[in-house]
Amino acid sequence: MTPQKISHIGIAVQNLDSSVRWYQEVLGLPFEGIEAVESEQVRVAFFNIGESRIELLEPMSEESAIAKFLAKYGEGIHHIAFEVTSLPERLKGLAEKGVRLIHDQPKPGAHQMNIAFLHPKSTGGVLMELCEPMTSQKKE
Repeated sequence: MTPQKISHIGIAVQNLDSSVRWYQEVLGLPFEGIEAVESEQVRVAFFNIGESRIELLEPMSEESAIAKFLAKYGEGIHHIAFEVTSLPERLKGLAEKGVRLIHDQPKPGAHQMNIAFLHPKSTGGVLMELCEPMTSQKKE
C-alpha cells in the first residue's frame, strides 16, 4: 500500500498571523483558514498549492512539540505528511517491520483527518505524518 499523495508540508512558525500574511501577500497562495488542533496543542493555517497544502504550525503552549521544535531548531520545515488509506492497519504493518512510531494508533488532526507520526530515527531523519480523511474510514 503506497501513500495516495503528499497531503501537506508542515512548517513551524513563531507567529501564525504574520506568517499567514506573508504566504498570502508575497506568495499569493490560496488561504483555507486557521484551526486549533487541541491534541497537538497547535494552531494551524493551511494554504492550497496544487494537489497538496502548506501547513503552518504555531504552538498553543510551551509544552507542545512545535514549541520544543522551535526552541531547538527555530522556524522551518517540521514534517512531511502523506495521505494514506487504512491508517490503523498501515501503522500495525509498519510496527511489524520495525518502524518506530510516535503514535501507534491514529488520533484526530486538522482538516477532518486522523493522523499518526513516524519517528525520524526510523525514517532517515525526516519526521513523517500519515493522515487519512475521517470520511474515508469504515463506519463500525
